[in-house]
Amino acid sequence: MTIDPITGGCQCGAVRYRVNGEVSHPHICHCRMCQKAAGNYFMPLANAQNGEFIVTRGEIAWFASSDFTRRGFCRDCGTPLVFETVGAPHLNITLGSLDHPASVRPDHQYGIEAMMPWFGELNELPGKDTEDDPYQDGASTAEIAATNHQHPDRETEFWPPEGR
Repeated sequence: MTIDPITGGCQCGAVRYRVNGEVSHPHICHCRMCQKAAGNYFMPLANAQNGEFIVTRGEIAWFASSDFTRRGFCRDCGTPLVFETVGAPHLNITLGSLDHPASVRPDHQYGIEAMMPWFGELNELPGKDTEDDPYQDGASTAEIAATNHQHPDRETEFWPPEGR
């Protein structure tokens, strides 16, 4: 898949990146190591060639999750950004860190032995939009939106904005 260019970054905006090329092999990994790294039930990933992945702001921090792999994240906010098998010609970017995550659709899954057994039932759960839940732990959605410190899903000249 090609989007020219593919950009992304962490939640706080301290780390931003660009992929000057295609991403390939979009997938979801359910393995227990990815669950722990994501703090979630799975991790969506796609390959980017090493020479085409460029950090445009900040610096990625690394954790060696095994002798063969390491995981890159934002040291400030903790957002998982990349997964790398040391010595491979590519790394995997986390699809949730993309500015446009819906633009890369996973086409297969790994680690299905650790997949949550009830995933097939998720579409049956009742749901509503964020704005339809007026209070989240005592704060209104309007109050939360007015104090949002999350980096926008686009490139910015600098971050954070002055006055924050």
